[in-house]
Amino acid sequence: MDVKRFCTFNLDGLWCGIAVERVQEVIGSQTMTPVPLAPSNVAGLVNLRGQIVTVLDLRPALGVCVKPNAAPPLLVVRGEPAVVALLLDEIGQVVEAPTAALEASPGNLPAVARKLVPEVCKFSGRLLHVLDLDPLLGGLSRSRLGIS
Repeated sequence: MDVKRFCTFNLDGLWCGIAVERVQEVIGSQTMTPVPLAPSNVAGLVNLRGQIVTVLDLRPALGVCVKPNAAPPLLVVRGEPAVVALLLDEIGQVVEAPTAALEASPGNLPAVARKLVPEVCKFSGRLLHVLDLDPLLGGLSRSRLGIS
């Protein structure tokens, strides 16, 4: 049976997952530097062992309005053009889902959210929103943020 593995996390009660192979690490809260005039989904920048990493807040794109905790954990993921970190409410576990169990995202999600959540997977009593960060990261360029 073909299965996919997802690193799960919560955003204001929304259970999300991202493919394990995209995850670099989970870190505790870091001091963030704000980026003036950055897109609304850019929460700031952090220094991760000498590497400047853009921190993204997925809440606006997913329609979640609640602000993150005062010291939110970060999920560092590999993407193009660079490594980015995601603001979380809490980190979950790694779960496995049969590829056949993945379904297209429901039509009641806003169009912007459907781009980031192309698939969902039903677990007992829960719905995992499978994230694809490529649409979001495609519009994020390091030079646009003033990062070399």
